[in-house]
Amino acid sequence: MEALILTCSTGGGHNAAAYAAAEALSLRGHNARVLDPYSLVGEKLAKAVGGTYVRMVQISPKLFGVVYKLGDAYRRLPVKSPVYAINGGMARRLEKYFDENKTDVVLCTHVFAAEMLTYMKKHGMNVPKSVFIATDYTCVPFTEETGLDYYVVPSRDLNDEYIRCGVPEEKIVIGEIPVKRAFREGLSKTEARKALGLAPKSEYIILSGGSMGAGKLRTAIKALEPYLEPEDKRLIVLCGNNGGLYESLCESYGESERVILLQSTNDMPSYLRACDIFVGKPGGLSSTECASARVPTVFISPIPGCETYNCKFFVGRGMALSVRSVKHRLLPAIRRLESETAAAKMRRQQEKYITGLGAEEIADLCEKICD
Repeated sequence: MEALILTCSTGGGHNAAAYAAAEALSLRGHNARVLDPYSLVGEKLAKAVGGTYVRMVQISPKLFGVVYKLGDAYRRLPVKSPVYAINGGMARRLEKYFDENKTDVVLCTHVFAAEMLTYMKKHGMNVPKSVFIATDYTCVPFTEETGLDYYVVPSRDLNDEYIRCGVPEEKIVIGEIPVKRAFREGLSKTEARKALGLAPKSEYIILSGGSMGAGKLRTAIKALEPYLEPEDKRLIVLCGNNGGLYESLCESYGESERVILLQSTNDMPSYLRACDIFVGKPGGLSSTECASARVPTVFISPIPGCETYNCKFFVGRGMALSVRSVKHRLLPAIRRLESETAAAKMRRQQEKYITGLGAEEIADLCEKICD
C-alpha cells in the first residue's frame, strides 16, 4: 500500500499524529510518506503557515481564542470560509503530486489539508481514498466544509457533535488519536531513567509548554518550588521551540540541581515513562500520549478553543486534573497526585478510555479501504 499523510506545522500535535500513523503502517510493510502540502510551493511557505500560528499562541493565546471563535461562527453561515478558498489554491499542486506519485490512500491530520482535497473533489480532480484524522476531542471549525471518505473520531461521545457539524454518520469511524507505540509499550520507569541519565530513586515532574513552549511555565516553576525542597524531588521543564523562554529560564535556573531545562526532545516517550506526574497544556496529542503512558496528569494554561474542549474531555472522565490558578492551585493538585490511591485511580480511568492503539486502528482502516 502507498499511503500519503498530509499534515501542517501549526503546533507539533498534527505532525506527531502523522508520524505515529506512518509508523504503524510502515511496521506492517506499507510505504507511508508524511508531507506538509504547503511545502509543494516551498519550505518557506510551509514554515510561514506554521510559524504564524505558533507566534500567535506564544504571544497572545487570547487572540487565538478570538480567531477560533470567528472560525466557529462560520458554521452558521451558508457560504464557505475564506480559509477554504485559500486552501483550494493548493489543489493543482496536489493534483500534480498525485499524478507523479502512486497513492492508494491519503490521510489528513489537519483540517487545512482536508479542505484542499475537498476542493479537488468538487472540481473533478482525481483524489485517492481519503481519511480525516481528528487530533482534538472536539469537531474543529472548518471540518464541516470538508467532504472526505472517512472521519476518524477519537470517542463515541463525539459522534453526535460531528453529525451536527455536517459529517454523515456513515463516514464516521470511532478510533483514537494516533500515538507512537513507545508510549504504551516503551521502557519501564527504571529503564527510561537509566537511558535518560536520571536518578533512579528521585521523584520527577515534567512541566511542558508543548512544542511551542506556551503557557505559564515560569509561574508554574515558582509555584512548585516548595515541592522541590526535598533533595529527591526534580522538575524537568520542556520549553519546546521557544528559544527565548529557554534562555530566560537558563538565566534563572541554569545552576539549579533540581530544575532540569530542555528545549525540544525527540524522546518524549522515555521522558513520560520516566516521570511520576505530567504538568502541561491539554493538547490533543500530548493528552493522549500521557494517557497511553498511564502518567498522572495536571492541565494548566489551555489555549482557548480546542484545548478547552480537550481539558473538559479528560477531566470529566477522571483522566486528568485541571487548575485555573497556576500560582495558587498547582501545588495542591500535585500533592493530591502524590497519593498512590489518587494516582492509581487516574491511571485506571486512562486505561478505561485510552488504549493507545489509535495508530494501529488507522492502519486497519487503511488496509480495509485498499483491500
